[in-house]
Amino acid sequence: MFDLPGLAMILIGYLIGSIPFGLVLTRVAGLGDVRSIGSGNIGATNVLRTGNKALAATTLFLDIGKGVAAVLLAQTIAPEAAVMAGGAAFLGHLYPVWLKFMGGKGVATFLGILLAAAWPVGLACSGTWLLSAFLLRISSLAALVAAALSPIYAYFMAPADVMILAMIMAALIFLRHAANIRRLAAGTEPKIGDKKPETENTTTG
Repeated sequence: MFDLPGLAMILIGYLIGSIPFGLVLTRVAGLGDVRSIGSGNIGATNVLRTGNKALAATTLFLDIGKGVAAVLLAQTIAPEAAVMAGGAAFLGHLYPVWLKFMGGKGVATFLGILLAAAWPVGLACSGTWLLSAFLLRISSLAALVAAALSPIYAYFMAPADVMILAMIMAALIFLRHAANIRRLAAGTEPKIGDKKPETENTTTG
């Protein structure tokens, strides 16, 4: 299916995606193990619970960036494997080998992958997340709305392989947000600015 460079790019994509920037940055900053606070997740939302907004913003930027990097690197070396490399980066974030396959929820990396693989789709999803967050005031719901709409955006604005990848990533994002969905159904999911639950991340982990 893929030649050696293509397979290498898929593996490298996974390894790039599996870099736990939230964990690395909080440890370097002397804030301990981010997995021991809040939701125990490695994403930007849980890093924000350390009280360091700059560190959380850096985590968000880097988690988006690793999705972008995996796709762009593959596009340069093995273009036929670029979408698969992006998917591998997404799986790397969700299931990083370095952390016994216990990673984040993937929303930031999902956006980065789509921005690199089909920038109109990535922009549409990013805009949907921002607008939904502004109107609904629930970050997890905004992420779910953006994920759910991504295959539709891709259908109209991207090749078929990007649409398929968007569908797979959206399904995994919903799976990783199972606890959030239960709280949304119960009406107990916190709004942006409220005190976050201590057992589960709510957005871009």
